[in-house]
Amino acid sequence: MINRRMAQSVAAIETPLTTKIFKYWLPVLFMLGVMYYFSTDVFSGENTRGALDWILHKLWPAGVTHLTQLNFAVRKTMHFLEYALLAALAYRAFRADSAVKWRLRWAFYTFALIVSWALLDEFHQAHTHKRGGSIYDSMIDSAGGLTMLVVIAWVSRRRPRVREK
Repeated sequence: MINRRMAQSVAAIETPLTTKIFKYWLPVLFMLGVMYYFSTDVFSGENTRGALDWILHKLWPAGVTHLTQLNFAVRKTMHFLEYALLAALAYRAFRADSAVKWRLRWAFYTFALIVSWALLDEFHQAHTHKRGGSIYDSMIDSAGGLTMLVVIAWVSRRRPRVREK
């Protein structure tokens, strides 16, 4: 009788943890997988330049000058934005079901994850054929994550406005 109740208690505890893992950490792991794929030769500058050229020629048949600079700007902006998204997902995972919206500790864990993944990503790119690792890209990645954490902190500390009727 006691063993059955204990087993039921343990089962009740395991279910929310499993749910939290799937609900909060699976999106983070999925994003890391997508980012790993993005850092392969498939998304090298040569390949994205061809895709960008095709898209721009569909939008502006007359052509676009400075395609190389535009490709560079798009690629760096995407670095920034993908790490901002990763920061939002990671912060959400560290926060989980907490009623507290902001904790510096969660932001620190998130930023540590962002910087670590940015460095690992550039290390991976340094060992591909068509890409190269750059500490500057890691800095752009980290800036994207840090910017998202600042936005999260700002939004979570805002007081909701009370509307008068």
